[in-house]
Amino acid sequence: MKAISIRQPWAWLILFGGKDVENRSWPTRVRGRVLIHAPKSMSQDDYDFALEFYGSAMPIEQDMERGGIVGSVEIVDCVTSAASQWFSGPYGFVLRNPEPLPFRPCRGKLGFFVPE
Repeated sequence: MKAISIRQPWAWLILFGGKDVENRSWPTRVRGRVLIHAPKSMSQDDYDFALEFYGSAMPIEQDMERGGIVGSVEIVDCVTSAASQWFSGPYGFVLRNPEPLPFRPCRGKLGFFVPE
């Protein structure tokens, strides 16, 4: 199964917070279930923005798993506009049916990749 790296807190928001679009600068034809890899890095700015946007129900930074596979989600479309509050473009991967998975350490890569 293919995987895609999505930094925290965005990976957590896909799995638990209703984030239904993943924004990218490039389009994809990939459809179906993919693994979500959360890289080790997470910026303070991203965390602060997500906390302001989502609210205090989000876990603290230290409790967000990083450096491995954290879940999976179905990609059902790739769009250039969407009514979702999560869309900021220029491309949005439309997501459905997120499933948290037991954490599995794994190195990430750019784009879609097959985990070791």
